[in-house]
Amino acid sequence: MEKRPINADDAFVPTSGYVQAMAISGHSRLLFVSGQIPVAADGRVPEGFEAQCRLAWRNVEAQLKAAGLGLDNLVLHRTYLADRRHALDNRRIRSEMLGGRETATTVVIAGIFDEAWLLEIEAIAAA
Repeated sequence: MEKRPINADDAFVPTSGYVQAMAISGHSRLLFVSGQIPVAADGRVPEGFEAQCRLAWRNVEAQLKAAGLGLDNLVLHRTYLADRRHALDNRRIRSEMLGGRETATTVVIAGIFDEAWLLEIEAIAAA
């Protein structure tokens, strides 16, 4: 599979670890990961945005691994934040969790299903 980041010269060029578009070719399957929430396998929801964000990313990774994939296969993800004030921490933690990998991404400020959850992350991966 080949991934090709695309950032049009005549549009905004991102500076924080994502691309405007991602072309993929030579893939044989796609994986659509439902919104991963900040809930541990034991049902625990950690306190604070940073802990919740890291857990939601680990849950994304767990779904990828269960499908025989990893973060290198990620081509797009959407993060839904419960509050705009978490945007910069979200960006920082996303960058740390992805370790320099770039994907197409969208961040949406939205009401989250459970008030205890501060974010939710959905993803698309290709292999």
